[in-house]
Amino acid sequence: MRLNTIKPDPHRTAAKRVGRGGGSGLGKTCGRGHKGQKARAGGYHKVGFEGGQMPLQRRLPKFGFRSAMAAETASVRLSELRDLDGTVDLAALKAANVIDATATRARVFLSGSIEKALVLKGVVATKGARAAIEAAGGRVEE
Repeated sequence: MRLNTIKPDPHRTAAKRVGRGGGSGLGKTCGRGHKGQKARAGGYHKVGFEGGQMPLQRRLPKFGFRSAMAAETASVRLSELRDLDGTVDLAALKAANVIDATATRARVFLSGSIEKALVLKGVVATKGARAAIEAAGGRVEE
């Protein structure tokens, strides 16, 4: 880099200098219009304020729920357990890259089939998945 090649950032635009005459386009009222709350210094209010009328976010009904536990729970298809052997626990699922490393619990659901006998330890299984594992000769331990 040389000092004679330094140029200002082309993406950065200069700040608007208000109140510097009519020729600047932002003289006199400085782009604030005439009178009213928004023309005054400090004349703003909180987001969603509707002049004392009941705000929209309070007029509409509340609905829905987002479980914090759902973000920590990984879903595992029964068919994804085919590559695993012996005892299947949370650590084994993480080691095989079946679930994300940040998951704190896993739930096996019935999708696909399994032929080998596996022991699920510390992993929750749905009724259908539990029946399929037990039909293959495996078991689910809590």
